[in-house]
Parts: sequence; structure tokens; C-alpha cells
Amino acid sequence: MGDNKLIFEEETYKIIGACMKVHRNLGSGFLESVYQEALEKEFKSQKIDFQRQLKLRLMYEGQPMKKYFVADFICYDKILLEIKAASFLVKDAEAQVINYLKSTELPLGLLVNFGQKSLIWKRFINTTNPRNP
Repeated sequence: MGDNKLIFEEETYKIIGACMKVHRNLGSGFLESVYQEALEKEFKSQKIDFQRQLKLRLMYEGQPMKKYFVADFICYDKILLEIKAASFLVKDAEAQVINYLKSTELPLGLLVNFGQKSLIWKRFINTTNPRNP
């Protein structure tokens, strides 16, 4: 029988729990920036290690590019968290997270949407990353 443990399961659980609390308190309908600020407060309250609006350099074949993107959050120095406040998640948002993971070489990405009645989240593993356990 194989090990079914998810990578960074405990950290993911804490991050999603904080997102759920913010969504429970605010509901849907706010701008993304409102959720970012509330989530920052919740992360501090729960002592979740994070950096907000972090500029991340993109990589191409192991070489840094001049271009970068700004991540909503990087948690625990290894989990990319992109948040949305849309009425539904589009495939473009998923592709964005996957591309960010590949180009930054981070091992795990979470895409969370606060814009629907229930909090929606998806988890993405960077299968090309040697940092994955």
C-alpha cells in the first residue's frame, strides 16, 4: 500500500482554513484587494508564514528572465497562493497558476476563489520541480 499523504498537507490545511474563515466573515462580492487584505490579517492572526505581493522572477531553461510577476501570496516559502474574486473560475486562472509554478520552480500552488457563494479552491503540484518531496 502506497503513501497517500499530500505534499505540504498541514500547511495547505492551514492556508485553506484561513481562506474559509475570511470567506465566512466577508462572503462573496468584494474586490480581490479586500480579500487580500483580510487574508493578510488572518494569516498574521494564525501565525501562517507568508509574503504578500512578492515579485517573482520568471525562469526559462534554468535562466532568470527580466520579466517577473507579482504573486498574491507565497506561504511557507514554497506555496504559491493566487486568489480571485470572480463569479466563477475560468481555465485561464488555472493556466496562470500552472505557468507560475513552472516558471518560478515553486512546488505547490493554490488557486482560491472568494467570488462564489461557497469558497472554491484548487491545488496544483509542480510535477517538473525537483524541490517536491
